[in-house]
Amino acid sequence: MTRLFAGTPFDIPPECELCGQVESECQCTAADKAAAEQQRDREAARLPPEKQRARVRLEQRKGKRRVTVVEGLSAEANDLPDLLSRLQAACGTGGTVKAKEDLIELQGDHLDTAKSTLKTIGYRV
Repeated sequence: MTRLFAGTPFDIPPECELCGQVESECQCTAADKAAAEQQRDREAARLPPEKQRARVRLEQRKGKRRVTVVEGLSAEANDLPDLLSRLQAACGTGGTVKAKEDLIELQGDHLDTAKSTLKTIGYRV
């Protein structure tokens, strides 16, 4: 008997967290398990939108082009690419995420639409 409780009702073999099979029969690779662990850590660090405040402002770039900037949302606490795609769909425009600066840029003057979309998602604006 190799385990402490072998042969008793408390003898439960360890199971893989990804596939749910017994670890001796698990087909998951170490890379799969590491990726799942990183995903769990990212999800644990996420904050609900109700606890965050987003600042939306309008900038004028060279050539009198206007850009709507959403800032105040950290990349660790949010899924900025997903938020960008939702804002792009609502505004009907292009944009980009600058994760190092923790901001989202939308092409054009979409101040009101961006504010209303963020409010419907649950962010304080």
